[in-house]
Amino acid sequence: MPEEWTDPGPADPVAILTRWADAGAIWRVLGRRGDRVTVGLYQCTGGEEVDRFTSGDAALLAFLGDRRGSDD
Repeated sequence: MPEEWTDPGPADPVAILTRWADAGAIWRVLGRRGDRVTVGLYQCTGGEEVDRFTSGDAALLAFLGDRRGSDD
C-alpha cells in the first residue's frame, strides 16, 4: 500500500490571502474537512482559478472563521 503524502500547505497562508486580496484578486473557500481548509485563488474577475492550497494552520482557520471568500 503506498504511503499517503500530505502537503503541509504554505508557510504563511494568512499573508498569502491578505496579499492576494490587497492586489485586487479574489480567494474562495473551496472546502472544509475536519481541521483543514482548501482555498482557491482566482483572477481579479473571479473567473479563472489560478492556484489553490490546503492547510490546517490555526491562524488561517481563525482568519477565515465562517467566511466563504474574500468578498465576505
